[in-house]
Amino acid sequence: MDANAAKTARESLDIAFQMSNILDTGLDHHTLSILIALCDLGLNADALAAVVKELRKNLGPLTPQDAAPPVP
Repeated sequence: MDANAAKTARESLDIAFQMSNILDTGLDHHTLSILIALCDLGLNADALAAVVKELRKNLGPLTPQDAAPPVP
């Protein structure tokens, strides 16, 4: 990917992230980029949304501490 394409992709992700925040989706930058990439690969956006909703319902909210490795 050339520099111009990378810049455009970053700007597009930033805009999508701003929209996500306005809609209060609770998605972080990384998760949003994965979901967008899956849509780009042809996965159904409605199905992905259903999976995210189901995971949130079953797992509950995650905090940054949940992602951190355990301290020995």
